[in-house]
Amino acid sequence: MKKLIICALCAICGFTTAHAQAKFGHVNTQEIIQAMPEYTKAKTEIDALQAQYEADLKSMNDEFQKKGEAFDKEQATLPDNIKQRRQNELQEMYQKIQQSYQDNQQALAKASQDKMQAITTKVLDAIKAIGQAGGYVYIMEMGAGIPYISTTLSTDLTAQVKQKLGVK
Repeated sequence: MKKLIICALCAICGFTTAHAQAKFGHVNTQEIIQAMPEYTKAKTEIDALQAQYEADLKSMNDEFQKKGEAFDKEQATLPDNIKQRRQNELQEMYQKIQQSYQDNQQALAKASQDKMQAITTKVLDAIKAIGQAGGYVYIMEMGAGIPYISTTLSTDLTAQVKQKLGVK
């Protein structure tokens, strides 16, 4: 019986010692990503694409406004068949503008997702490499809605990840 209790205590002590040696880290990927030149470039490209889409929609909307105003001025004097045709044209233009807006939003979201995916993958690969090299059990995201991470028991690896990626 004594041997069983001693074996149990040794096992518990061994588990506690192994657990105490586990290394935990945390990073702020938002800070890392925003410091990357790839992010700045991607943001500039996305902003330029958005401006181009907005200019295109503004042009379409201006044309729609002009035709609408012209129709309002002359509709009282138009025959019914021409009035109907112009109303249909205006309706089609309006639908085209709405469809263009939706298409632009989808294209913008896809372009943003594609550009950010490459950046995120690069950051995650750097975190994984640092975790493996440093023997970390867990590396958690500081901004992921985690209610609490002990900064005294966990190492902030943000600077190391930035260094590995070559950013300041």
